Amino acid sequence: MMAVAPHGNAKPAPAVSPQRVGVLLVNLGTPDTADAAGVRVYLKEFLSDPRVIEDQGLLWKLILNGIILRVRPGRKARDYQKIWNFEKNESPLKTITRSQAEKLAEAIADHEHVVVDWAMRYGNPSIRSRIAALTAQGCDRILVVPLYPQYSAATSATVCDEVFRVLADMRAQPTLRVTPPYYDDPDYIEALAVSINAHLASLSFQPDLIVASFHGMPQKYVDKGDPYQAQCVATTESLRKRIGLDASKLVLTFQSRFGSDEWLQPYTDKTIEKLAKDGVKRIAVVTPGFSADCLETLEEIAQENAEIFRHNGGEQFSAIPCLNDSDPGMDVIRQLVLRELQGWI
Repeated sequence: MMAVAPHGNAKPAPAVSPQRVGVLLVNLGTPDTADAAGVRVYLKEFLSDPRVIEDQGLLWKLILNGIILRVRPGRKARDYQKIWNFEKNESPLKTITRSQAEKLAEAIADHEHVVVDWAMRYGNPSIRSRIAALTAQGCDRILVVPLYPQYSAATSATVCDEVFRVLADMRAQPTLRVTPPYYDDPDYIEALAVSINAHLASLSFQPDLIVASFHGMPQKYVDKGDPYQAQCVATTESLRKRIGLDASKLVLTFQSRFGSDEWLQPYTDKTIEKLAKDGVKRIAVVTPGFSADCLETLEEIAQENAEIFRHNGGEQFSAIPCLNDSDPGMDVIRQLVLRELQGWI
Protein backbone atom coordinates (compact mmCIF):
# COMPACT_ATOMS: atom_id res chain seq x y z
CA MET A 1 0.00 0.00 0.00
CA MET A 2 1.32 3.44 -0.94
CA ALA A 3 2.28 5.67 1.98
CA VAL A 4 0.32 8.90 2.32
CA ALA A 5 2.40 12.06 2.45
CA PRO A 6 1.90 14.44 5.39
CA HIS A 7 -0.92 16.89 4.63
CA GLY A 8 -0.08 20.54 4.43
CA ASN A 9 2.13 21.72 7.30
CA ALA A 10 1.44 18.72 9.55
CA LYS A 11 4.55 17.63 11.44
CA PRO A 12 5.80 14.14 10.61
CA ALA A 13 5.49 11.65 13.44
CA PRO A 14 8.72 11.12 15.37
CA ALA A 15 10.67 8.03 14.45
CA VAL A 16 10.11 4.99 16.65
CA SER A 17 13.36 4.00 18.31
CA PRO A 18 14.28 0.39 19.04
CA GLN A 19 12.63 -0.61 22.32
CA ARG A 20 14.03 -2.50 25.28
CA VAL A 21 12.62 -4.56 28.14
CA GLY A 22 13.19 -3.53 31.75
CA VAL A 23 13.34 -5.86 34.73
CA LEU A 24 12.90 -4.16 38.10
CA LEU A 25 13.70 -6.10 41.28
CA VAL A 26 11.93 -4.56 44.29
CA ASN A 27 12.47 -5.25 47.98
CA LEU A 28 10.89 -3.71 51.05
CA GLY A 29 13.23 -0.90 51.95
CA THR A 30 15.78 0.46 54.34
CA PRO A 31 16.84 3.72 55.99
CA ASP A 32 19.48 5.70 54.13
CA THR A 33 21.48 6.13 57.32
CA ALA A 34 21.85 4.13 60.54
CA ASP A 35 20.90 7.00 62.82
CA ALA A 36 17.66 8.21 64.36
CA ALA A 37 17.07 10.80 61.65
CA GLY A 38 17.41 8.26 58.83
CA VAL A 39 15.26 5.68 60.59
CA ARG A 40 12.59 8.30 61.33
CA VAL A 41 12.23 9.20 57.65
CA TYR A 42 12.02 5.53 56.71
CA LEU A 43 9.50 4.60 59.44
CA LYS A 44 7.26 7.55 58.60
CA GLU A 45 6.98 6.44 54.97
CA PHE A 46 6.55 2.78 55.90
CA LEU A 47 3.99 3.26 58.68
CA SER A 48 2.00 5.85 56.71
CA ASP A 49 1.18 3.25 54.05
CA PRO A 50 -2.45 2.07 54.46
CA ARG A 51 -1.41 -1.34 53.15
CA VAL A 52 0.86 -1.71 56.20
CA ILE A 53 -1.31 0.00 58.82
CA GLU A 54 -4.82 -0.14 57.41
CA ASP A 55 -6.41 2.27 59.89
CA GLN A 56 -4.72 5.58 59.07
CA GLY A 57 -7.24 7.59 61.10
CA LEU A 58 -6.60 10.47 63.47
CA LEU A 59 -5.77 8.20 66.43
CA TRP A 60 -3.08 6.37 64.46
CA LYS A 61 -1.60 9.65 63.20
CA LEU A 62 -1.40 10.90 66.79
CA ILE A 63 0.28 7.68 67.93
CA LEU A 64 2.65 7.63 64.95
CA ASN A 65 3.77 11.25 65.16
CA GLY A 66 3.42 11.76 68.89
CA ILE A 67 4.95 8.53 70.19
CA ILE A 68 6.39 6.09 67.62
CA LEU A 69 8.42 8.57 65.57
CA ARG A 70 9.76 10.12 68.76
CA VAL A 71 10.79 6.91 70.55
CA ARG A 72 11.32 4.12 68.02
CA PRO A 73 13.88 5.67 65.61
CA GLY A 74 16.63 5.88 68.22
CA ARG A 75 16.11 2.30 69.34
CA LYS A 76 15.89 0.94 65.79
CA ALA A 77 18.95 2.95 64.76
CA ARG A 78 20.97 1.08 67.39
CA ASP A 79 19.70 -2.19 65.94
CA TYR A 80 20.68 -1.14 62.42
CA GLN A 81 24.15 -0.19 63.63
CA LYS A 82 24.67 -3.80 64.77
CA ILE A 83 24.29 -5.08 61.19
CA TRP A 84 25.18 -2.01 59.06
CA ASN A 85 27.53 -2.34 56.08
CA PHE A 86 29.84 0.47 57.14
CA GLU A 87 32.18 -0.08 54.20
CA LYS A 88 29.43 1.00 51.79
CA ASN A 89 27.45 2.97 54.40
CA GLU A 90 24.25 1.09 53.70
CA SER A 91 22.13 -1.70 55.08
CA PRO A 92 22.82 -5.30 54.07
CA LEU A 93 19.43 -5.41 52.35
CA LYS A 94 20.56 -2.71 49.93
CA THR A 95 23.95 -4.38 49.37
CA ILE A 96 22.35 -7.75 48.64
CA THR A 97 19.54 -6.45 46.43
CA ARG A 98 22.05 -4.53 44.30
CA SER A 99 24.14 -7.69 43.95
CA GLN A 100 21.05 -9.71 42.99
CA ALA A 101 20.32 -7.22 40.19
CA GLU A 102 23.92 -7.24 38.97
CA LYS A 103 24.11 -11.04 38.96
CA LEU A 104 20.75 -11.34 37.20
CA ALA A 105 21.92 -8.91 34.51
CA GLU A 106 25.02 -11.03 34.01
CA ALA A 107 23.02 -14.27 33.93
CA ILE A 108 20.69 -13.02 31.17
CA ALA A 109 23.27 -10.91 29.34
CA ASP A 110 22.65 -12.85 26.11
CA HIS A 111 19.34 -10.95 25.88
CA GLU A 112 20.97 -7.68 24.90
CA HIS A 113 17.78 -5.63 24.88
CA VAL A 114 16.94 -6.45 28.54
CA VAL A 115 17.90 -3.90 31.21
CA VAL A 116 17.96 -4.97 34.88
CA ASP A 117 17.55 -2.50 37.74
CA TRP A 118 16.50 -2.57 41.40
CA ALA A 119 14.50 -0.44 43.82
CA MET A 120 13.12 -0.26 47.33
CA ARG A 121 9.43 0.21 48.09
CA TYR A 122 10.32 2.53 50.97
CA GLY A 123 13.48 4.62 50.94
CA ASN A 124 16.01 4.71 48.13
CA PRO A 125 16.46 4.01 45.31
CA SER A 126 12.75 4.65 44.87
CA ILE A 127 10.48 2.83 42.45
CA ARG A 128 9.70 6.15 40.77
CA SER A 129 13.36 6.93 40.12
CA ARG A 130 14.14 3.50 38.69
CA ILE A 131 11.10 3.37 36.41
CA ALA A 132 12.19 6.78 35.12
CA ALA A 133 15.69 5.41 34.55
CA LEU A 134 14.39 2.35 32.68
CA THR A 135 12.09 4.35 30.41
CA ALA A 136 14.92 6.82 29.74
CA GLN A 137 16.92 3.85 28.44
CA GLY A 138 14.15 3.02 25.98
CA CYS A 139 12.26 0.36 27.97
CA ASP A 140 8.67 0.30 26.75
CA ARG A 141 7.96 -2.93 28.65
CA ILE A 142 8.80 -3.49 32.31
CA LEU A 143 8.65 -6.67 34.39
CA VAL A 144 8.30 -5.80 38.08
CA VAL A 145 9.68 -8.48 40.41
CA PRO A 146 8.52 -8.11 44.05
CA LEU A 147 11.15 -10.10 45.95
CA TYR A 148 8.63 -11.71 48.31
CA PRO A 149 8.13 -15.48 47.95
CA GLN A 150 4.74 -15.26 49.66
CA TYR A 151 2.15 -12.66 48.62
CA SER A 152 0.64 -10.23 51.08
CA ALA A 153 -1.15 -6.93 50.61
CA ALA A 154 1.45 -5.29 52.87
CA THR A 155 4.35 -6.33 50.61
CA SER A 156 3.56 -7.41 47.05
CA ALA A 157 0.40 -5.33 46.66
CA THR A 158 1.96 -2.12 47.89
CA VAL A 159 4.75 -2.52 45.33
CA CYS A 160 2.07 -2.63 42.63
CA ASP A 161 0.28 0.34 44.22
CA GLU A 162 3.41 2.43 43.93
CA VAL A 163 4.19 1.28 40.39
CA PHE A 164 0.65 2.19 39.31
CA ARG A 165 0.96 5.59 41.01
CA VAL A 166 4.11 6.25 39.00
CA LEU A 167 2.46 5.15 35.76
CA ALA A 168 -0.56 7.36 36.49
CA ASP A 169 1.69 10.40 36.01
CA MET A 170 3.13 9.18 32.69
CA ARG A 171 1.80 10.03 29.26
CA ALA A 172 3.78 7.28 27.51
CA GLN A 173 3.27 4.37 29.88
CA PRO A 174 5.36 1.23 29.52
CA THR A 175 3.54 -2.08 29.24
CA LEU A 176 3.65 -3.77 32.62
CA ARG A 177 3.98 -7.29 33.97
CA VAL A 178 4.37 -8.35 37.61
CA THR A 179 5.82 -11.69 38.67
CA PRO A 180 3.56 -13.87 40.83
CA PRO A 181 4.50 -15.13 44.30
CA TYR A 182 6.72 -18.19 44.19
CA TYR A 183 6.01 -19.70 47.62
CA ASP A 184 5.67 -23.29 46.32
CA ASP A 185 7.74 -23.02 43.15
CA PRO A 186 9.86 -26.21 42.88
CA ASP A 187 12.99 -24.16 42.11
CA TYR A 188 12.46 -22.10 45.26
CA ILE A 189 11.81 -25.12 47.51
CA GLU A 190 14.86 -26.88 46.07
CA ALA A 191 17.04 -23.81 46.64
CA LEU A 192 15.87 -23.58 50.26
CA ALA A 193 16.62 -27.26 50.81
CA VAL A 194 20.09 -27.00 49.27
CA SER A 195 20.85 -23.89 51.34
CA ILE A 196 19.62 -25.46 54.59
CA ASN A 197 21.52 -28.70 54.06
CA ALA A 198 24.74 -26.86 53.16
CA HIS A 199 24.47 -24.70 56.26
CA LEU A 200 23.72 -27.63 58.58
CA ALA A 201 26.71 -29.50 57.15
CA SER A 202 28.94 -26.57 58.14
CA LEU A 203 27.84 -26.57 61.78
CA SER A 204 29.75 -28.18 64.63
CA PHE A 205 26.46 -29.46 66.06
CA GLN A 206 23.30 -31.19 64.87
CA PRO A 207 20.15 -29.16 65.61
CA ASP A 208 17.39 -30.89 67.55
CA LEU A 209 14.93 -29.11 65.24
CA ILE A 210 14.61 -26.25 62.76
CA VAL A 211 12.34 -23.25 63.22
CA ALA A 212 10.95 -21.73 60.00
CA SER A 213 10.23 -18.12 60.93
CA PHE A 214 8.15 -15.89 58.65
CA HIS A 215 7.38 -12.21 59.07
CA GLY A 216 4.10 -11.81 60.93
CA MET A 217 1.00 -9.76 60.20
CA PRO A 218 -2.14 -8.87 62.15
CA GLN A 219 -4.57 -11.78 62.31
CA LYS A 220 -7.38 -9.49 61.15
CA TYR A 221 -5.64 -8.96 57.79
CA VAL A 222 -5.82 -12.70 57.13
CA ASP A 223 -9.41 -12.78 58.39
CA LYS A 224 -10.22 -10.19 55.72
CA GLY A 225 -8.82 -12.45 53.00
CA ASP A 226 -5.06 -11.98 52.76
CA PRO A 227 -3.57 -15.27 51.47
CA TYR A 228 -0.21 -14.75 53.19
CA GLN A 229 -0.63 -17.24 56.04
CA ALA A 230 -1.82 -20.00 53.71
CA GLN A 231 1.18 -19.45 51.46
CA CYS A 232 3.58 -19.58 54.42
CA VAL A 233 2.00 -22.90 55.44
CA ALA A 234 2.33 -24.19 51.87
CA THR A 235 6.03 -23.21 51.76
CA THR A 236 6.69 -24.96 55.06
CA GLU A 237 4.84 -28.11 54.08
CA SER A 238 6.69 -28.32 50.76
CA LEU A 239 10.00 -27.78 52.54
CA ARG A 240 9.21 -30.46 55.14
CA LYS A 241 8.47 -32.91 52.37
CA ARG A 242 11.62 -32.03 50.45
CA ILE A 243 14.04 -32.41 53.38
CA GLY A 244 12.17 -35.22 55.10
CA LEU A 245 11.16 -33.57 58.38
CA ASP A 246 7.79 -33.69 60.10
CA ALA A 247 6.02 -30.81 61.87
CA SER A 248 7.82 -31.52 65.16
CA LYS A 249 11.24 -31.11 63.51
CA LEU A 250 10.47 -28.16 61.20
CA VAL A 251 8.32 -25.74 63.19
CA LEU A 252 6.43 -22.84 61.58
CA THR A 253 6.39 -19.50 63.47
CA PHE A 254 5.81 -15.78 62.83
CA GLN A 255 8.08 -12.95 63.97
CA SER A 256 8.25 -9.14 64.15
CA ARG A 257 4.86 -8.38 65.67
CA PHE A 258 4.12 -4.73 66.34
CA GLY A 259 1.46 -2.99 68.41
CA SER A 260 -1.25 -4.49 70.61
CA ASP A 261 -3.33 -6.40 68.02
CA GLU A 262 -3.27 -10.17 67.80
CA TRP A 263 -0.82 -11.28 65.12
CA LEU A 264 -0.38 -14.59 63.35
CA GLN A 265 0.68 -17.33 65.74
CA PRO A 266 2.71 -19.10 66.98
CA TYR A 267 5.10 -16.24 67.71
CA THR A 268 8.77 -16.91 66.97
CA ASP A 269 10.20 -15.42 70.17
CA LYS A 270 7.69 -17.17 72.42
CA THR A 271 8.22 -20.48 70.63
CA ILE A 272 12.00 -20.26 70.95
CA GLU A 273 11.68 -19.36 74.64
CA LYS A 274 9.39 -22.35 75.24
CA LEU A 275 11.64 -24.74 73.33
CA ALA A 276 14.59 -23.77 75.50
CA LYS A 277 12.55 -24.09 78.70
CA ASP A 278 11.33 -27.52 77.54
CA GLY A 279 14.90 -28.75 77.28
CA VAL A 280 15.74 -28.29 73.61
CA LYS A 281 19.46 -27.47 73.51
CA ARG A 282 20.28 -26.99 69.83
CA ILE A 283 18.23 -25.27 67.13
CA ALA A 284 18.64 -23.66 63.75
CA VAL A 285 16.31 -20.97 62.36
CA VAL A 286 15.54 -20.46 58.68
CA THR A 287 13.60 -17.46 57.35
CA PRO A 288 11.91 -18.58 54.08
CA GLY A 289 9.79 -15.43 53.76
CA PHE A 290 12.82 -13.21 53.14
CA SER A 291 14.73 -13.21 49.85
CA ALA A 292 17.62 -11.26 51.38
CA ASP A 293 19.07 -10.86 54.85
CA CYS A 294 17.95 -7.71 56.62
CA LEU A 295 17.29 -6.29 60.09
CA GLU A 296 14.62 -8.92 60.77
CA THR A 297 16.99 -11.82 60.07
CA LEU A 298 20.44 -10.51 61.03
CA GLU A 299 19.44 -8.68 64.21
CA GLU A 300 16.03 -9.95 65.32
CA ILE A 301 16.67 -13.64 64.65
CA ALA A 302 20.46 -14.06 64.75
CA GLN A 303 20.94 -11.81 67.78
CA GLU A 304 17.72 -11.17 69.75
CA ASN A 305 16.22 -14.64 69.42
CA ALA A 306 19.58 -16.31 69.89
CA GLU A 307 19.84 -14.47 73.21
CA ILE A 308 16.29 -15.50 74.17
CA PHE A 309 17.18 -19.13 73.47
CA ARG A 310 20.40 -19.11 75.50
CA HIS A 311 18.88 -17.09 78.34
CA ASN A 312 16.22 -19.76 78.82
CA GLY A 313 18.53 -22.77 78.81
CA GLY A 314 19.34 -23.35 75.15
CA GLU A 315 22.96 -23.93 74.25
CA GLN A 316 23.59 -23.80 70.50
CA PHE A 317 21.74 -21.58 68.04
CA SER A 318 22.34 -20.94 64.37
CA ALA A 319 20.58 -18.59 61.96
CA ILE A 320 20.55 -19.97 58.42
CA PRO A 321 21.26 -17.21 55.87
CA CYS A 322 18.60 -16.21 53.36
CA LEU A 323 19.11 -17.27 49.76
CA ASN A 324 20.49 -13.77 49.05
CA ASP A 325 22.68 -13.66 45.92
CA SER A 326 23.89 -17.25 46.34
CA ASP A 327 23.93 -19.51 43.29
CA PRO A 328 20.74 -21.34 44.38
CA GLY A 329 19.05 -18.03 45.20
CA MET A 330 19.99 -16.48 41.86
CA ASP A 331 18.75 -19.58 40.04
CA VAL A 332 15.31 -18.96 41.58
CA ILE A 333 15.22 -15.32 40.47
CA ARG A 334 16.61 -16.09 37.01
CA GLN A 335 14.11 -18.86 36.34
CA LEU A 336 11.22 -16.70 37.60
CA VAL A 337 12.24 -13.76 35.41
CA LEU A 338 12.85 -15.80 32.27
CA ARG A 339 9.50 -17.55 32.66
CA GLU A 340 7.61 -14.27 33.05
CA LEU A 341 9.49 -12.63 30.15
CA GLN A 342 8.24 -15.22 27.67
CA GLY A 343 6.86 -13.50 24.61
CA TRP A 344 8.99 -10.42 25.27
CA ILE A 345 12.38 -12.01 24.69
